Amino acid sequence: MRTTTNIRILLLSFLMTILLSSSVFSADKPAAKSLMMATTTSTNDTGLLDYLAPVFQKDTGIELKWISVGTGIAIKTGVDCNADVLLVHDPDAEKKFVADGNGINRKELMYNDFVIIGPKSDPAKIKKLSVEKAMKKIAEKKANFMSRGDKSGTNALELKLWKKFGIAPDKEPWYVQTGQGMLATIKVASEKDGYTITDRGTYIKYEATNKGNPPLVILVEKDSNLFNQYAAIEVNPAKCTAVKNDLAKEFIKWMASKKGQKMIKDYKLQGKQLFTPNAKK
Repeated sequence: MRTTTNIRILLLSFLMTILLSSSVFSADKPAAKSLMMATTTSTNDTGLLDYLAPVFQKDTGIELKWISVGTGIAIKTGVDCNADVLLVHDPDAEKKFVADGNGINRKELMYNDFVIIGPKSDPAKIKKLSVEKAMKKIAEKKANFMSRGDKSGTNALELKLWKKFGIAPDKEPWYVQTGQGMLATIKVASEKDGYTITDRGTYIKYEATNKGNPPLVILVEKDSNLFNQYAAIEVNPAKCTAVKNDLAKEFIKWMASKKGQKMIKDYKLQGKQLFTPNAKK
């Protein structure tokens, strides 16, 4: 009985030694630096952030964490002080965010463009038309159109275009607001044999997922109305005192660096470039 008791005491002592050693080791080990970013769905859905984040961490020691939502919600996250930095694509909303004192040091980093996609049968016959003629044709033919309806950068651009061309589709039965992200909205458009507007990067991801033969194809592109700029913004530490502004600065500096810009340029799916770097020195 005494032998059993002694063994138990020895085991307990051994375990306590391990736990104490572990505690001391943990106390001596510096805590990992982490940065919280609110970003648009396209940077996540395309795989860009999964590609960049490990290299950024290796170079800086900063772990990049992010939430992927529509740009409108991403900006609201910054307003509510729940992110350290934003990476979004709605210039008007971004500039207002800064003007209202919620953000500082907006930095343009990269761009791609928007495209109008639809079924190969193209029921509204919009292929190769200008954006204005295509959207007017969709309205005229009452062809199904899927809007994200989520205050994202893509949704903001789409609404701006309808207004610019004098069309008010929001109460029309052919106009459907999904309230979802880009890939989900594309899926709905495919199911309803309809059209939608997407950024090119997300479309390339969708195309790759469908092994180069997707149900929806690009019908309208390369129009000046479809330019899509992405920018990073530091959440203002004067308003949000708990934000890690030093890490936000380091992230934007790295993204705008020669290495960060080259990585953005080199990121491709099926040999197609998703984003074009354009950070100015």
